[in-house]
Amino acid sequence: MRIIVADCSARYAGRLNASLDRAKRVLLIKADSSCLIFSELGSYKPLNWMTAPCTLHESVPQDCDITQKVDADIAGKAGIAGKTGKANKADIASVAEDDEALSDACIPEKVIRVCADKSDDVLTIDLWHIYSDQTHELGIDPGLVKDGVEDHLQHYLAEQIDRIGKGARLVRREYPTAIGPVDIMAIDAEGNHVAIEIKRHGGIDGVEQLTRYCTLLNRDPLLAPVRGIFAAQTITPQAKVLAEDRGFHCLILDYESMKHTESDTLTLF
Repeated sequence: MRIIVADCSARYAGRLNASLDRAKRVLLIKADSSCLIFSELGSYKPLNWMTAPCTLHESVPQDCDITQKVDADIAGKAGIAGKTGKANKADIASVAEDDEALSDACIPEKVIRVCADKSDDVLTIDLWHIYSDQTHELGIDPGLVKDGVEDHLQHYLAEQIDRIGKGARLVRREYPTAIGPVDIMAIDAEGNHVAIEIKRHGGIDGVEQLTRYCTLLNRDPLLAPVRGIFAAQTITPQAKVLAEDRGFHCLILDYESMKHTESDTLTLF
């Protein structure tokens, strides 16, 4: 991972044209050549970026254009001297100093150009002043392990199916239907089938999804009547009202409690 802190400006050309004016920022360049530009404040997302697959080129710009301008201005002063006799060495030196300052202001220390391999998109970054340029070998990352995702909630509720009511029995997880699998299918103490839709944060979309499942399952005479349970760690007030209006029971899942409850499932060891 290469980390550059620099005064920079950037231009993105391609499917979207965008630019960043000169400011102090952080550049992250990964081993796959992807490049991201970050600012101190604002969004945690990069201001601009180029993702892999891409090719990165780095160059030090030449000051030939500025040199030619200086030569032209000095020649102009010399021409004036020849005609009027007013130009002198001080005039020429002044022009040279002014254009040297202009050269420093107009030429970046480095230019990074990142080109997408599968399109014409190009990210060009001018580094005007580099404060730090470091590279670190990070090695292979083991990846993010998420705790409390929907799959975990489904797993624990299937093991602790009596949380939907005493005497309940699990039929199976990911019960297949023509429009997708129901998270859990169970049978309650009265022998009726129960379709359970599980979300981390329950919203109206989840209620609509459960509605579609129950509507389809109730057309099967071998399963009907099928009632629905909308289970989540949190449920929005609007989703709760809609679920109850459609005859569904809302179940709040306490993940920490479920995680620390021993399973009754028999195991070999």
